[in-house]
Amino acid sequence: MAGLYVGATAGYSGKNMVVMGLGLRFQKEGYSVGYLKPVGAMPREIDGRLWDDDAYHVQRILRTSEEPETLTPVIASHDFQVKAFRNQTGDVMGLIRDSYEKVSAGKDITIVGGSGGMHTGKYCNADGVRVVRELGLTAVVIDRYSKELNYDYLLVLKEQLGDHLGGVILNDVAQNFLDETQTLIAPFLRDRGIRVLGVIPKDPLMGAIKVSDLAERLGGKVISAHHKADRIVESFLIGTMQVENFMTHFRRQKNSAIIVGGDRSDVHLVALEGDSPCLVLTGNLYPNDIILTRSEVLEIPIIVVREDTYTVAKKMETLLMRHKLRDEIKIRQGAQLINANLDFAVLLDILGLKR
Repeated sequence: MAGLYVGATAGYSGKNMVVMGLGLRFQKEGYSVGYLKPVGAMPREIDGRLWDDDAYHVQRILRTSEEPETLTPVIASHDFQVKAFRNQTGDVMGLIRDSYEKVSAGKDITIVGGSGGMHTGKYCNADGVRVVRELGLTAVVIDRYSKELNYDYLLVLKEQLGDHLGGVILNDVAQNFLDETQTLIAPFLRDRGIRVLGVIPKDPLMGAIKVSDLAERLGGKVISAHHKADRIVESFLIGTMQVENFMTHFRRQKNSAIIVGGDRSDVHLVALEGDSPCLVLTGNLYPNDIILTRSEVLEIPIIVVREDTYTVAKKMETLLMRHKLRDEIKIRQGAQLINANLDFAVLLDILGLKR
């Protein structure tokens, strides 16, 4: 029986994508797979029982069937955090160890999903480093590219985990940084005893969001072309510039939502005729009837939000970075990215699994 911990240098790095992609691949190769998430940070009540939202969705995809208290023995609700700050939780590692033994029984491979970064949960003595060491797991750590890679953190984790660190995955690497990652960063890490199991290039679809979800997360509402609210938004543009300059930028960016004031009919028309997935009109300003009619004819939804353009743009930036992996099309794409860019044979060897 092998145990694999999937952690990261920070939250929102792609842990669920890797857990699901690897779990589905192991299952396809004929291995029996167990899954648990020791510490959950997203409490959600379903049918009267408390689950971790992420773990609930991952379990559904991997078709495992653990009870919620086994699947996620520690859920960091507000009440739990208060108890932890008062030193009233006891040693939660006992709960985690019991769950792991139950889930891993009879399994070829058990995947343990991390929460946040590898040191998240230190306040209650259930951080990823401790879980890996105490359960004797092999850790795969994801580092998501965000302006740069966090190679210093990876070096520290190598010191802390030693041989427990099976390797790292460099995720969401921008196209213009791929060559440097593969020819400079990856060899640098390998020279220091850190295996690079894969370099996953940035894929716009993985950060995409449906128009309907976007409206909900921005606190706005769709006012036209409601039947097209399942269109996908991959990025955004701010339409505050002159129309001529806006058109130049707009032509370069496909599947971009346009964030603009409700009084800028000139920009509205350009965005609609250019097949933007949606318009996000700020300041709670509604468009005129001509724009609304054109929106319905071209089947491009319009969202109206209360906040100003700058605030909405900052929210959008965070949303596209942190939007959860839920849609089936994104799950399939994530699995394909894992299969195409991860050295699965090396991972099997590290875990001691036969091919």
